Formats: sequence, structure tokens, C-alpha cells
Amino acid sequence: MADMGNLWEDYRKQARQLENEIDLKLVSFSKLGTNYSSQHDFSDTSPLLNKSGSEHMFETMAMEIEQLLTKLAEINDRMAEYTQNISMTSPSAALLHTLQRHRDILQDYMQEFHKTKANITAIRERDDLLGSVRRDISAYKNSSGLNRRTEMYLKEHEHIRNSERLVDDQISVAIATKESLESQKKSLSGISQKINTLANRFPIINSLVQRVNLRKRRDSIILASVIAICIILLLLYMFR
Repeated sequence: MADMGNLWEDYRKQARQLENEIDLKLVSFSKLGTNYSSQHDFSDTSPLLNKSGSEHMFETMAMEIEQLLTKLAEINDRMAEYTQNISMTSPSAALLHTLQRHRDILQDYMQEFHKTKANITAIRERDDLLGSVRRDISAYKNSSGLNRRTEMYLKEHEHIRNSERLVDDQISVAIATKESLESQKKSLSGISQKINTLANRFPIINSLVQRVNLRKRRDSIILASVIAICIILLLLYMFR
């Protein structure tokens, strides 16, 4: 039993370490998305080297976060197997509660990562589209002749259709984000009620409640910032 207890503590230690690493990576990943958006708003004057560097950093960080999330999921699975393999006594409520808390943290991290990655990918696609439009316009200015103009008009029409599809995709992302926020709000409300009930019974859990509240406020600020940036970019693109 002592060895089993040490094994559980080792799993918890690994999980907390991975969660701390993922938390730091996600903050840096979110900042990278903000910087990426700022750089690509001035794509005409931004050096190509900076763009390629940002894209390489995006791919590298995304891969690192995915690997950490995979490791954390494996640790959670091992913790779940541990609770199922206890033969002498059934798993205590504290073990199950700890396991569920780590699973909830993993779920929150995965949602935040996929949302940030989708936003950066949308910005890259928009930049590629706008870059193609600028190149076509430049080629049009340097050319002459009725056939060339007709060809450019057809290309412009196609670019407008692509832009409309891109705007529709952005609106879909915004709607999905809103639904995700509403779902998270309901989940967090239920968790808060359970935690408050436990806190009233066990004063030692008050510190855990405070940490959860801090995490909620921080996630809300990050999500609000991402949504605000998306809306501002959409408005700038639609009315420019």
C-alpha cells in the first residue's frame, strides 16, 4: 500500500509539472498570436524573414504544446488506472475528486490551445489571401490590353468570393466561441457550487477555491481578448 501511495503521488507530481509547463506555453502561444496579428496587419512593409520566423515559431510552439497535452493525457489515464486497480479498498472520494480536477484542467487547456491555434491559422489564411490580391493588383497596374483587364476582373471576382467565404468562416468561429464560452460558464458554475459546498465543510479547501477563481478570471480575460481581436480584425477588413 505504501508503494501504491508513492505511485499516486508520483503521478500527481508529474501531472502538476506538466500543467505548469502547458500553462506557461499557452500564455506564450497567446502572445505569439497577438504579435502575429500585429505583424501581418502591415504585411506590405514587414520583412519576409520576420514572417517566416513567426510561422516557424508558431509551428514549433504548437507541436510542443500538443506533445505536452498528450503526455498529460497519458498521466491522467495512468491515474485512472490506479484508481481502478486498488483491490483492498475502493478508491476514496478524495482520489476521484483529484482525478476529475486534473481531467478538467486538461480539457480547459485543450480547448484554449485549439481556439488560439484556429485564430492564428485564420490570420495566416487571411494574410495569404490579401497577399495574393496585392500581387494581382500590382500585375494589373504593370500590364495593358483588354484581354489582360478581363482576366484581372475575373480574378478579382474570385478573390471577392474567397473573401466572403473567409468572413463566413470567421463568423462561424465567433459563434462557436460564444457557444463554447456559454458551455464553459455552465460547467464552471456547477464546479463552483460543488467547490463552495466542499469549502464550507472543509476550511482547508478555501485556498483551492481561491486558486480556481484566479484561474477563471485569467481564462476569461484571455478569451475576451481573443474574441475582441477577432471582432476588430473582422470590422477592419469589412470596412477598409
